[in-house]
Amino acid sequence: MAPCPITHACLRADTHRQKNLCNPRNLWIKDLIEMKIKSAEFITSAVKPSQYPPAVLPEIAFAGRSNVGKSSLINTLLNRKRLVKTSSTPGRTQLINFFLINEKFSFVDLPGYGYAKVPASIQKTWGPMIETYLTYRKTLKGIVLIMDIRRMPGKYELDLMDWLYHYNIPAILILTKADKLSKTKQIKQHFSISKALSVDKNDLILFSAKSRQGKDNVWDPIEKLLQEDL
Repeated sequence: MAPCPITHACLRADTHRQKNLCNPRNLWIKDLIEMKIKSAEFITSAVKPSQYPPAVLPEIAFAGRSNVGKSSLINTLLNRKRLVKTSSTPGRTQLINFFLINEKFSFVDLPGYGYAKVPASIQKTWGPMIETYLTYRKTLKGIVLIMDIRRMPGKYELDLMDWLYHYNIPAILILTKADKLSKTKQIKQHFSISKALSVDKNDLILFSAKSRQGKDNVWDPIEKLLQEDL
């Protein structure tokens, strides 16, 4: 069974929360809602909990196969060109990378998986590294699971969604590289992938770093997750 995706249907206006935005301590949420990314900086890389930053600020993690456009998605969301390094060689992200956003929350870039040219010894460490982070990181608010719209989900995507459901971790499902397909093929793949994942197609957000299609739609559920503790 798939985890409950964070969808636009969940994003109903909350009058009480909106009033709270007038409180100075909540102005950073107002900035977030208005897409004001004032600062974004790399903090550290880690392979084990002792190397993580202090568990104080809320975190949104990004996971996906190598070469699905994970780095480009993060850079686009943050209006940065090279904050997260992109590479023509898949599998370059081999550590858990933490980025501080607006000094109020963090994005966490998890190692890309599934690329054969990465040494087997390194690939074996990725599973436990990611699972440890997802299991024990108390400030984790949700996972952005990124998939290439041109590819059908594989065993890893299905297993990860089952795992997230088991641990009650919210998932935001993104189909990247939408610009690579015609509108007709987008519709066809959108439907096929939603069926394979057993989710409503409205729970799958189409995104393109090139055209910036879907940028606001990705931010909406991220904002909701970050606001939940207020």
